[in-house]
This record gives sequence, C-alpha cells and structure tokens, in this order.
Amino acid sequence: MTDFLQVSGKTFLVQGVANKKSVAWLIAKSLEEQGARVVYAVRAEARKKSLEALLADRPVFVCDVEQEGACDKLAAEVAAAGLTPLHGLVHSIAFANYSEGFKTFAETKRGDFLQATAISAFSLVELTRAFKPHLAKDASVVTIGISSLLVTPDNYGYMGPIKAALESCARFLAKSLSADTAIRVNVLGSGPLKTSASAGIPGYLESYLYAEKMTFRKRALDTQEVANAALFLLSPRSSGVNGTTLVVDAGLGSNYFDKDIIRLAMRPEK
Repeated sequence: MTDFLQVSGKTFLVQGVANKKSVAWLIAKSLEEQGARVVYAVRAEARKKSLEALLADRPVFVCDVEQEGACDKLAAEVAAAGLTPLHGLVHSIAFANYSEGFKTFAETKRGDFLQATAISAFSLVELTRAFKPHLAKDASVVTIGISSLLVTPDNYGYMGPIKAALESCARFLAKSLSADTAIRVNVLGSGPLKTSASAGIPGYLESYLYAEKMTFRKRALDTQEVANAALFLLSPRSSGVNGTTLVVDAGLGSNYFDKDIIRLAMRPEK
C-alpha cells in the first residue's frame, strides 16, 4: 500500500499526553499506526508514572515548560538518546489556573496570566528553538489552538487572549525559521472537544453541548478528527502550508444563524 502521508520510518516528538482522551495521544497513536516512531514529553515524573501502561516501551521524557531551560534540557536528552533528527514536533499543552472558580476577564490576576502565557504560548517558541539543531531540514511543527479567536466565551476567561498569542507566535516562528531552514510551523484550530483538560474549564459541558448544536452536522467534533488533520500538517503532503491556522470545527464557526438555534433562543417555550 502506498505511504500517502510519507511519515513511515520518521521520528516525531509529541508533547502533552495526559491520558487516552488527550489530543496529543490520538495524534501520537495515529502517527505510530502510520509507521512513525514517536518520542513523548510529559510535564512531570508523576505524569510519566501514570502513563506507564499506556506508553509502555516507548521513549518518554519529562519537561516542565514552566521551568526556564526545561526545553533545552529536553532537546539535549532526546539527542543524547540517539532519537534525532526529528521530522516534527507536536506542541499540545495549555494551562490556566481555574482553582478559584469563574472570574470575569477584568478580574484576571497578573500571576495567573503570565503563568498561563509561559506554559501555553511561549513554550512553543522555547521548544522550537531548543530543537532547531535537531530537526530535519523540512520538519513540521504543529501546535493546538482554538477554532476562533474572535469569540469571547465568558467561562474561557484569559485563555482566549493567550491562545491568540500562541497563534501569533506560530506565525512569527514560521517567518523566522524561513531565513535559514524549510521548517514549517502551523496551528491546528480545534473546535470544542471532550477531553480531560477541557473538563477543568468552568461550565464547559454546557458550552460543549451548545457547540454541538452549532455544527452543520449537529454532531460534536471528535478528537480523532483533530488528530487526522494534525497528521496532514505533520506530513510532507502539507508542504505548502506554513504560518497558517487550519480550522477543524465541523462548521461551527460559520453557523451563527442556524434556524434551530434561533428558534430555541427566540421562542424557547416552543
């Protein structure tokens, strides 16, 4: 059978697996199914231990991106293990401190905003910079963003602006790397998913169910669908895509005036 994606035999680093529901896990699993080798990076030793059964016999490294120098250390360890060159990086990490419950955006604390920015956005820059010497000349870097930066969901709080920063970082990285490499950097803009990380957002279930009604097909986005799009961006088949956000949302962002939603909003008693 023809290797259409041309990822077989190549090596990719996937950062951000938390459990079997993670976007990162489904991307990694799909890469492996296509014959690729996957190197894993997780945020803590405790997470590594919790994933022992899932990631058995696979190379797993610890990288807490909140700590300065962590990405440089990761790159050095991966290279020392003989796992380079890498043909792609998957950056699928984000963090926001919702421990105090819902707050309006205007109530955002400086420390929370800076912490979330370092982990969720600037870590893409640090990861790419650290691995640049260890990447294949035509490697692909993919980060997971959101399907729209124009919406302002109350319960998402300051993560909206931080995801906007992530998307901007990806574009500037793509331009910067083009000066002396053919490395590409793209964003996969995902619609709402049923993941453990999303469950930590206050009121997420209601938002998820609403988003499902807003899709053209009236069926929620499946995490595997996002993983499938990520494989395309990681593969040479997307060689003409760079500095771009590929939106995968089942039509959600184009369905503002859906007749069923309008009916429920204007005449809920019926």
